[in-house]
Formats: sequence, structure tokens, C-alpha cells
Amino acid sequence: MTASDESASSPADPGRPDDDIIDGEVLPPATPRAVENPLTPPLPDPDYTESGVPTFDFVRDKIENRITTAIGSQELAEGTPEGRQVDEMIRKRDEAAKKRLEEIRKSMGQ
Repeated sequence: MTASDESASSPADPGRPDDDIIDGEVLPPATPRAVENPLTPPLPDPDYTESGVPTFDFVRDKIENRITTAIGSQELAEGTPEGRQVDEMIRKRDEAAKKRLEEIRKSMGQ
């Protein structure tokens, strides 16, 4: 066995770089946009115009979703004992505030 045969069959020396090692980096999985044909322009977002302004339908849907969420939250809050207790506390506070305002107005002579 010659010296060249020994270096091919034995593990690489720590001080000598191995020619078989390939240096590289791990990339994240390809997204569908990265796989698309580079000659095809990306599809525009249907909720926005080409100048970046949201469409009327997009804005209307967003407002309707917020209203629906608010109504649902109110219904849930009113349906629980804690929600009814909070409503009662707010009602009492408002009554006390009206009485206090009437007292202040009377003391000022209005």
C-alpha cells in the first residue's frame, strides 16, 4: 500500500482540509412564489388597486366584520352574570352622576 492509498482510505487529518467536504447553508423550504416562473409577474392583491388603495368591497367587509364582532361580544357579555353585574354597576354610577350634576347646578343657582 502506498502513501496515496493510505490517505484515501484513512480519515482526514485534522490539520488538512478534506477535498470531499462541500460547504453550504441550509435554506428554508421554497415558497410557492419562489417556485413560480420568474417571467410571470406576481398576481395583484384583489383587495387593493394597483396604486395600493383598498377596494370598497374590502373596506365594507372589514367594517361589517368589526360590527359583527362588537355585537357578538355585547351579546356574550349580557348573557353572563358578570356582564349583567357590570351593566348594573354602570347604571348605578350614571344615576349617581346625574344626581350629583343636579346638585351642582342647584348650588350654582341654575
